[in-house]
Amino acid sequence: MLPAADPAGAVGAGDDPVPGSPGTTVPVRPMTFRELLDVPFALIQANLRALAWSSALTLVAAELVVVAVTAGIARLTDDSDDAIAWTVVLSTMACAWLMRFVLRGATVAIGLAGVSGAPIGWRTALRRVGAAAGPLLVFQVLYTLVAVGVLALSSLLIITFPFGVIWLGWLRAKRFVAVPVMFVEQAPHRAAVARAKVLVAGAEWQTVGLWLVQRGLLVLLSVPLLGIPFYLSDFSGTHRWPVIVLLTSGALLIVAFGEVAEAATRVVAYVDRRCRREGLDIHIPGQVR
Repeated sequence: MLPAADPAGAVGAGDDPVPGSPGTTVPVRPMTFRELLDVPFALIQANLRALAWSSALTLVAAELVVVAVTAGIARLTDDSDDAIAWTVVLSTMACAWLMRFVLRGATVAIGLAGVSGAPIGWRTALRRVGAAAGPLLVFQVLYTLVAVGVLALSSLLIITFPFGVIWLGWLRAKRFVAVPVMFVEQAPHRAAVARAKVLVAGAEWQTVGLWLVQRGLLVLLSVPLLGIPFYLSDFSGTHRWPVIVLLTSGALLIVAFGEVAEAATRVVAYVDRRCRREGLDIHIPGQVR
């Protein structure tokens, strides 16, 4: 893990990486906006095996739950089309929510370990998620409630929706690095959010821009991901259960990819803000941090 914040603070900025950091995968120094967009994908590539295993296992588990719940409701309602349709939608949304919770924590744990030069596997990552489950769960619940509230309020008029999205981005930006703080500094939710606001202070609009651009990239990258279930449907036909499995697995795949990318960006942003505000990249010979 990265060192926790120095209570005395640090001043200045330098170019020397933290000892033991994995070279140029995630440069431990202040980064440009373009690097904040690019480096998360380098971080994902450097830890691809651990992230792939955690994502695949979580995705398979979520899909099995969706299928099991849908099959149970279908039996209870004598294959009612309306009941099955609502069950598919609601169970997929619930499983996507839980999947984001797990992948957010696992990706941040794996990313931080990679930055510190001590990569971990998916098992260790899940154990660390369990250790931070309380603050993560509070963060996830509030994260969802804020999004639902802001988007519902701004959707009353079509013209206000874009402003609602920007407002949501602003709220997201102020808490953007809270999850890495929970892992590195072992802070509870309230302290992690307060610490995140301090780290991001002065860079809120840059973080809003990062958040918006990443959403745009996700939409573009979702197009080929959506093509996978449609391609497989050519072989499976249009029978009910194959269609349900393909559509729900495609939706969960997009959610998993988006969450891994966002969580990796949180790690990179945390490193950047620590370097800019506390001189994390400065190495003083003989000092143990």
